[in-house]
Amino acid sequence: MMIIPGQLIAVATFPGVIVHEAAHFFFCRLFKLAVFDVCYFRVASPAGYVVHEDTNNFNATFFISLGPFFINTLLCILFCSAAFPVWEFSDRNPLTLFFYWLGLSIGMHAIPSTADLRHVWERLPSAAKRGNPLALLGFPVVVLLFPLNTLRVVWADLWYGIAVGLLLPIAVLRVLV
Repeated sequence: MMIIPGQLIAVATFPGVIVHEAAHFFFCRLFKLAVFDVCYFRVASPAGYVVHEDTNNFNATFFISLGPFFINTLLCILFCSAAFPVWEFSDRNPLTLFFYWLGLSIGMHAIPSTADLRHVWERLPSAAKRGNPLALLGFPVVVLLFPLNTLRVVWADLWYGIAVGLLLPIAVLRVLV
């Protein structure tokens, strides 16, 4: 078996893959959908997956498909913010560097797959016609995430993690202080 660069990145950032798949699994359970198979991490493509029953419930589709984006983003901010002094004060404490690695690893895997985005996109029009507020929120989110997903080949996932995990806390701190 030959390991390709994407698999090496997945190995280096495995906590993000695990959190992403755990979020899919969590929302499947929350919406009481049967889960047929789960792989939280493997050295293959895809690096993880959750196979679950299909649903016509737009809210379930929205959270199962996009929930990992929100969960991974929040955890990226949380862990990187906990490590913030290394960025601001050049502290090389191993625990601080660990929290940065953990936060960025999780943030890099926030962007949903093309399949997840398509699931939401296909159901958006009918849900919007019924006045579902998640459909109204979901439209701009999905429109922004499709290009981000495509731009993974030029490290958009890393830049996203840096933006929300490092630059956002710096900006917030500078506004508050």
